[in-house]
Amino acid sequence: MNLTKQQRKEKLVIEYQECIKDLIDTDIVQSMSQYIQHGDVTCLDHCKKVSWKSYKISKRLKLDYRSAARGGLLHDFFLYDWHIPGSHVGFHGFRHSKTSLENALKHFDLNHKERDIIVKHMWPLNIVPPRFLESVVVTLVDKYYSSIETTITIKNWLKSLFKKKKHQ
Repeated sequence: MNLTKQQRKEKLVIEYQECIKDLIDTDIVQSMSQYIQHGDVTCLDHCKKVSWKSYKISKRLKLDYRSAARGGLLHDFFLYDWHIPGSHVGFHGFRHSKTSLENALKHFDLNHKERDIIVKHMWPLNIVPPRFLESVVVTLVDKYYSSIETTITIKNWLKSLFKKKKHQ
């Protein structure tokens, strides 16, 4: 049976939602919407983008797309506002992947790939490299979206700066 492009996409979305349903439907994961990740993008929105794209890439590469989707959703499950001094211990960039894994393990049963995805997603900032290809996929997708979100933030900041100078 040949499916239309729209039908294939709908099937993909349903399959993806099944992968993350037990996570995304929880209050604790939904609480990630309280925290800003980059610019005006919430931690939850960032993680959903990383999760969805990692799922699609892993599926196309015939990898463990379920683990990629779940690990991608929880990769920034640190549950604090990293922009606020004193809201966390140490340098956020170096420590939040470990905090995210600790938080995730308090609430969910995770397989080895999901754990590796979460704790290694900041490579090479964190020096131990990813063990699985799915971890590499999530790491690269996270860098891609982080770059876009940060670039938009800088662009908006520069626009507002130049607007202020024009009106002075």
